[in-house]
Amino acid sequence: MTHCFQNGFLRAAARLSLIAAVMFPSTALAADAIRVIDPWARATVPGQRVGGVYMEIVSPRNARLTGVESPIAGAAEVHSMTMDGGTMKMRAVGTLDLPAGRPVRLAPGGYHIMLFDLKKPLVAGGSVPLTLSIEDAGKRVSKVAVTAIVRAVGQDGDH
Repeated sequence: MTHCFQNGFLRAAARLSLIAAVMFPSTALAADAIRVIDPWARATVPGQRVGGVYMEIVSPRNARLTGVESPIAGAAEVHSMTMDGGTMKMRAVGTLDLPAGRPVRLAPGGYHIMLFDLKKPLVAGGSVPLTLSIEDAGKRVSKVAVTAIVRAVGQDGDH
């Protein structure tokens, strides 16, 4: 009797695992494969409604960063900064390519994440929760949770 129960239980567990794999095909597997290195945000001053977040992202396979969310902001977007005729221009980018095995740096003066309509100030020593949406070549989207540490202005290595 115990043997039958164990076999039945194991079959049920295997079925549930298979169902989870079909319903959530890339969430756990792909999210574990993406590496996010040194995520940080610059502290804001009182009344400031926007903030910037920086990090390095490494994907083992070709992928794209397709979106960002944060519960402490009304909106979050990936932006780029470029020089155009001697003028620095910032614009939102819909996606950011993550070539296989190559680090993609989000840093001041280049690609970065903009947080709009901040719900609270970014205070040095605090943290910023983010969720990155990463799309692989098969168009499967993974959610990657990231916590960026807030650094005081001048402690960000950008001089």
